[in-house]
Amino acid sequence: MSTLLVSRTRPWCWMWRCLSAAPPRRAHFLASAVVQWGKGPMLAGGSRLLMGHSGAHSRRQQHTEAEQPVEVDMKRLEGADNGIVEVLMCRHKARNALGHVFVSQMSELMSTLSRDSSVRVVVFRSLVPKVFCAGADLKERAVMTNSESDLFVHGLRSLMTQIAVLPMPTIAAIDGVAVGGGLELALACDLRTAAFSAQMGLIETTRGLLPGAGGSQRLPRMVGITLAKELIFTGRCVGGETALEMGLVNRAIMQNHEGDAAYREALSLAREILPQAPIAVRMAKEAMNRGSEVDINSAMAIERICYAQVIPTRDRREGMDAFIEKRPPRYTGE
Repeated sequence: MSTLLVSRTRPWCWMWRCLSAAPPRRAHFLASAVVQWGKGPMLAGGSRLLMGHSGAHSRRQQHTEAEQPVEVDMKRLEGADNGIVEVLMCRHKARNALGHVFVSQMSELMSTLSRDSSVRVVVFRSLVPKVFCAGADLKERAVMTNSESDLFVHGLRSLMTQIAVLPMPTIAAIDGVAVGGGLELALACDLRTAAFSAQMGLIETTRGLLPGAGGSQRLPRMVGITLAKELIFTGRCVGGETALEMGLVNRAIMQNHEGDAAYREALSLAREILPQAPIAVRMAKEAMNRGSEVDINSAMAIERICYAQVIPTRDRREGMDAFIEKRPPRYTGE
């Protein structure tokens, strides 16, 4: 697979300028600010995000000793999969724990993706065997003061919001352990796939904490408040099959010999989304996300606003023409 570079991006202008409430946009600043803590000064992004890739793994660029290692990377797929982007979590030594550098690099990447209209689906996956994300970096947290810890968790919460408000559909491929902040990251995605052998749970109460990066709010909205309370109060972990029964994941599958069954299932799901009109998909996501937060009458008004955005698009006309001509549509995102 040849090397790919980040495509030219253009800002995605939302219709919400006409509404009083806009999605939070301070996440990148907050997540970048926390990296100034620690033993010495760091680059705001930890290191340059690598946007070029070759083969199944990311191709690391040469960097100076002053820069931090790459913990979050990105891969653009080619050919028939063009439009699918993979976010690669690759902090091998710490099982993708959510440390300063990891959070900063992820935040930078989310800012880049949020402005890229060429991206149609984002798949979050881990390159660390048997682990999706092990949650908070307890070694880093142990040396923080109370105020530093509070600010860092605020940055984590902002990062999860960045993921949740990405305009395109997002899929978390859970092939291993996803606990604490790791599950909160998956909950911030639109869809989730899991291997039967994966283990998921919000285990914060077993550490004297509570879910602080959105888990206490997103889990009840996903599985119901009674079940969410049981899972959070007990700190219990569940496997992929149980998670599917609960509605915690969309698809669950037996793990394969390569250990990437959930990723393959996520890629299959992404390929089902890919052919659809990208502006329509983005507006559908916006309508559902916004509408779920308000009463039904307000939700209907939101749907109307979103629907109005797709009426003048070339893709809408292409969809109508393709139907009349009895051929597959060729959507361009215009």
